[in-house]
Amino acid sequence: DGKTLAFTATYEGPREVYTMPLLGGLPTRRTWDAGRVGTTGWTPTGTLLYATDSGSGLPAIRVWRHDVAHDVRTVLPLAQCSEAAFLDETHLVFTRLQFQGSHTDRYAGGTAQQLWSFTLPAANGAAEEAKPLTADYDGTSRRPLVWNGRIVFTTDRSGRMNLWSMKPDGSDLRQHTKHADFDI
Repeated sequence: DGKTLAFTATYEGPREVYTMPLLGGLPTRRTWDAGRVGTTGWTPTGTLLYATDSGSGLPAIRVWRHDVAHDVRTVLPLAQCSEAAFLDETHLVFTRLQFQGSHTDRYAGGTAQQLWSFTLPAANGAAEEAKPLTADYDGTSRRPLVWNGRIVFTTDRSGRMNLWSMKPDGSDLRQHTKHADFDI
């Protein structure tokens, strides 16, 4: 709704997710995971998205939807999901892996983040397989956002991390910033 900010903080010990009004006010703690946790965004209808490794049972991170009005959370049906953005309430673009920890320029190793798409299963329906969107590039593509019907993300495919966008099917790739000396 453009009125609430979500962020991570360590006010009470471990890093947790909080929300607060943009116009000011006290933060409200939303998670008690005591794990690796971070905000990743909002759904189009205002549900908070955050990633955590708490309770995953695997050495992986998963994204949860948190309805802050009713304080109800549900995990997305993906075993690995670190950063996520919804195109609409059922179509999702995400990274499977979390940031690998180094700021190595043009890292193309096995933990490089890539963008994937996924359609949530309908009630009592079978889920489709997630599909890679940036498999054409071995380096990092991350931080997906949706804007004007396009997926906007950062990638180092031009040599430095810059802002790019593409259609939801991965086509029509466009570079929007051209930083050559430093990453965006």
